[in-house]
Amino acid sequence: MVGGGPVGMLMASELARYGVDTVLLEARDGVSERPKATTLHARAVQCLARRGHLPGPAAARTAAGSPFHFAGLPGLVITAPDREPAPILKRPQAQLERGFEERARAAGARVLRGHRVTEVVEEADGVRIGAEGPDGRTVYVEAQYVVGADGARSVVRAQAAIPCDTGPATVSALTGAVTLTDPRALPEGWQRTARGWIAARRDPEGHTQLRTLNCSGAHPGRPTPPTLEELRREVSWIAGRDIAMTGPRWLGRFSDFTRLARAFRTGRVFVAGDAAHVHFPVGGQGLSTGVLDALNLGWKLALAVRGKAGAGLLDTYDAERRPVAQRVIDNTRAQLALMRPGPEPDALRTVFRSLLATDQEGGRRLSDMISAQDTVLPALAGDGGPAAGTFLANVALTTVSGRTDVIELLQEGRPLLLLLGDGGTRHRDRARTWGGLLKVVRAESVPEIPYEAAVVRPDGYLAWTSDGGDLGAVLSAYFAEAAPAGRP
Repeated sequence: MVGGGPVGMLMASELARYGVDTVLLEARDGVSERPKATTLHARAVQCLARRGHLPGPAAARTAAGSPFHFAGLPGLVITAPDREPAPILKRPQAQLERGFEERARAAGARVLRGHRVTEVVEEADGVRIGAEGPDGRTVYVEAQYVVGADGARSVVRAQAAIPCDTGPATVSALTGAVTLTDPRALPEGWQRTARGWIAARRDPEGHTQLRTLNCSGAHPGRPTPPTLEELRREVSWIAGRDIAMTGPRWLGRFSDFTRLARAFRTGRVFVAGDAAHVHFPVGGQGLSTGVLDALNLGWKLALAVRGKAGAGLLDTYDAERRPVAQRVIDNTRAQLALMRPGPEPDALRTVFRSLLATDQEGGRRLSDMISAQDTVLPALAGDGGPAAGTFLANVALTTVSGRTDVIELLQEGRPLLLLLGDGGTRHRDRARTWGGLLKVVRAESVPEIPYEAAVVRPDGYLAWTSDGGDLGAVLSAYFAEAAPAGRP
């Protein structure tokens, strides 16, 4: 693993928990306290819960609607099915990173901070990674695979010569934490004027977290660090009145520059998170998209390292995650279009505001898009049935061992063959070749799962249901066949 942000640390934790010898190289000496992402959306929360990364209250099965926004317009409600965790988890990125790092280290991953990767060379049977250590000397790590989660300026992506599709910046935006001389000068939340947008949020320490959006054009000197005076001028200009502020912290600038890697995998090299995709940060989708990258790739890579992956399993990472990243880029561009000044965007905002207020179905579609709950994965191989590629919502189940649910059954990270009711014997027998890999559970029938059998991937998506084709064909596409184990 290269990159020790939340995506890299989560991936390292996943791999180490599967028993994979994992080394993570991170240039920083410690966790950055700079305010970054704070939002995890429903599908990321649901998948994290299934892998046991959200213990305690965060994993409580008490789904309810959470108010959100679309392009700064209030009225959107993010919902999730019953028995799922709350659909929005607010947690600072630094806190997530620390938690994932603790889990990675506890599982046996070696986390080497202060190591800046300078070289990634793919060889016949592995990858050689060179990194400059804290003492200035170069150390080398040899691995079967390397995953670059090293941010928008990814060294791994560059070294692997992965081409990208990019979109130039058209807006300029500033961010920072300040102390307002008059705390009443800016109300909290999203504020729009004829000149742009200001988002303000008070933190527990009394600072005001600010974001601005100026749609008049890209900043000509984007690499130049902003100053307090620049932020003050920008906020005052957008607000149309002087806004005095002091005590600047974490000043930065961003834009609507986009980048999408044309491949998330090349040979033994993978990219994830911002190394694979960058978009305008509206709607809080970046962190969730990276988390879902890690949870999609982790179990597949672990199977490949252990020789238990089907021949094409690793290729499904690109096929499943790249279209999702493209959709995030598309919907953030659409939101920015609604946020621009002018009579046409004004008219569109009026239409969308009305839809959010009156059209429950339209609102649900936007909610599912923002929260990635509308994701349907492409079929891998074989006939998995009409529901294959959809997410199996959490359902209460009764087994011979007692009451449980889907989230509990997936905690081990093993693919699950769920047999429902009195049937399913033929499916159990058909899966005997993979008996040492699959977790086979028989439960009483429930109306929420209208099949006599189903295969659930470790990330919660259905791979096969009993109204599909041959179970063996699907299992052989996902997993390498092994010598028959004992009766499942």
